[in-house]
Amino acid sequence: MGDEALQQDVLDELGEDRIQELAGELGTDADGATRMVRETVAALPEELTRQESAAPAGAAGPGGLGGLGGGLGGGLMSGVLGKITGPVAETVAKRTGLPVAQVTRALELLLPVVMTTIAKRRGRKK
Repeated sequence: MGDEALQQDVLDELGEDRIQELAGELGTDADGATRMVRETVAALPEELTRQESAAPAGAAGPGGLGGLGGGLGGGLMSGVLGKITGPVAETVAKRTGLPVAQVTRALELLLPVVMTTIAKRRGRKK
């Protein structure tokens, strides 16, 4: 999904300090880290990024992942993130030219922020 508004929301949520932290993790500059964030959001499955709270296949509970802010526990969250980290890291690495291992480590920092941003956006929609 190429949702530029979501990409900007994630960048705003991160702020300059965390962009710099990502840049250090990636061995790049702030522009490289920003590109990685944008490519990561674009590479996420639509089931995670869409605004409505329809339940994706296999999601537990009402609203599927739409309930992130109100009850998606750490175990379930880590399971969801674990399933998408590998494929997203490979896609982002191909698009940015960054090594997969570095992208994977950076995703550990980035994906929780992305999920928090998505939850906040959905909370505003209610």
